[in-house]
Amino acid sequence: MNRDPLERVEALMREAADRAILPRFRLLAEHEVEEKSPGELVTAADRDSEAILTAGLAGLIEGARVVGEEACAVDPALMEGLDQGLVWLVDPLDGTSNFAAGEEVFAVMVALLRDGTTVAGWMLDPLSGRLARAERGAGAWLGGERLVAPPHRPGTALRGSIGRFMPAAMEQEVVRRARAGGELLPMLKCAGADYPLLALGERDFVFYWRTLPWDHAAGALFLEEAGGKAVRPDGSAYQPASRGSGLLAASTPEAWEEAHRRLLGNA
Repeated sequence: MNRDPLERVEALMREAADRAILPRFRLLAEHEVEEKSPGELVTAADRDSEAILTAGLAGLIEGARVVGEEACAVDPALMEGLDQGLVWLVDPLDGTSNFAAGEEVFAVMVALLRDGTTVAGWMLDPLSGRLARAERGAGAWLGGERLVAPPHRPGTALRGSIGRFMPAAMEQEVVRRARAGGELLPMLKCAGADYPLLALGERDFVFYWRTLPWDHAAGALFLEEAGGKAVRPDGSAYQPASRGSGLLAASTPEAWEEAHRRLLGNA
C-alpha cells in the first residue's frame, strides 16, 4: 500500500484534536452535551472531530469509505459491509464521559480495514500529544519509538480491569475471580488509553464485554504488533466486522492464558 496516505492520518487526527476537542476541554457548554442512548454521552467535540476526520480520510485512498461512531449512532446500517473493501473506522473521541467530566483520559482513534481485517491503527492522546500506531506485520510504535511488550512473569498476581455491559451474574463472578487472583484496577473508560498501558506492561489484562469496532480495531492490532494478545474468550480472532461479545486483551500471550484461566476457566 502507498505509505503517503497512512502518514497523513496522524496530521488529520492532530487537526481534529486541536480544532474540535482541546478548545472544549473543561469548557463544554450545557447545550454541547447530550445523552445519545441510556448512559452514553455525545458532545459537540465528538461530532466536530468526526466531521474533520471523515472529510480528511475520505480523500486519502480511492474507493475507501469512512465509518464513524457518531454517524452510526444516527444510521446503524452504516456498519454493514465492514468486511468488504477498504474502510476507515473512526472513534472521534474515545472516553467521552471522561472528557465531559473534565477527566484527563480520552483519545482519538482511527483504524484501516481491508476486507474486514485491521491493517493499520492509530490512537492519539490529545493532551500529551502521544501517538500509538501500528501496521500489520510492521510493528507497533509509541511516541516514535518501536514498542515491544515486556515479558510476563508466570505466577505473579495479575493486575487488570473488567469492562462494563456484561450480564450481571457473569460480571459478579468474573470480578470475584479477578480479586481472588490479583489486583482489580478501575476501568479507564477509554480503550485508547487501555491498549498502550497493556503494551507497556503497566496492566496485565483488560476484559471487555462490548466490542464495538471503532473501540477495538486500532488497539487490538497495536497490542498484537507489540507482542500482546487480544482475542475472543474462546480463542478466536477479533474481527471488527463480526458481531459478538467478549474480548480479552493481555500484555503477552502468557498473561492472556493466565488471565483466561483465572477469570474464565473451570473453577
